[in-house]
Amino acid sequence: MKRIITYGTFDMLHYGHINLLKRAREMGDYLVVALSTDEFNWHSKQKKTYFSFEKRKQLLEAIRYVDLVIPEESWEQKISDINKYDIDTFVMGDDWNGQFDFISNQTDAKVVYLARTPEISTTRIKKDLNKKKLVTENS
Repeated sequence: MKRIITYGTFDMLHYGHINLLKRAREMGDYLVVALSTDEFNWHSKQKKTYFSFEKRKQLLEAIRYVDLVIPEESWEQKISDINKYDIDTFVMGDDWNGQFDFISNQTDAKVVYLARTPEISTTRIKKDLNKKKLVTENS
């Protein structure tokens, strides 16, 4: 059985996320998603999510490509996750290109960066919603 792992916040879930998860799952037989906890997002990234960890976990668990959702609580846990879950391939979006290459040196896992869906991102959705809000308020 070939096992894949990916990491992310997956806030404001959209079709770009689904595309990434589908493509990651197609690389193997079992997909583990390490979902950033609310505390990790705030303390390590200064990001507050719209949906709580539990709600984001519930959404991911409902996606047929996802076999297991685990909490991401630190940057450092990636190596131990790969060993614990017997991971063959570590997958991230290509906006992280090169940043996790060390994993292939420290484990037997292959590191793959997948191209993002170009026309969609959570950041873009938030910007577009803020623009619409400003236009509505100024009308």
